[in-house]
Amino acid sequence: MLERLLRRLRRPAGGPAWLQVGELRRRLDSGQVQLIIDVRGQDEFDGPLGHIPGAINVPLAALAERTAQLAQTALPIVLVCLTDKRSSQAAAALEAAGVRQVAVLQGGMRAWRGE
Repeated sequence: MLERLLRRLRRPAGGPAWLQVGELRRRLDSGQVQLIIDVRGQDEFDGPLGHIPGAINVPLAALAERTAQLAQTALPIVLVCLTDKRSSQAAAALEAAGVRQVAVLQGGMRAWRGE
């Protein structure tokens, strides 16, 4: 509960919640289940940077079709793209549709791969 409160306090008004790479790795390593949505195109998802294990590819252009389904999940959602621009747009769209527990991986796949 304290962690949730701290996340809210750190979150800028009107913007997405940000998740650092180290925090996501810690969560995954400790077995915390996250719904990781990679909003890059299929070519990027399967490309040289690859994707985070367990991630689901839902390109940004197709996100609107999946919003109702995503709104029904009780899992925290982590959005990922190459940097964090498209995932920020996805977070804004999901939050506008009423989806809660949405965070953006700061720095995206470049940060995840340590670039």
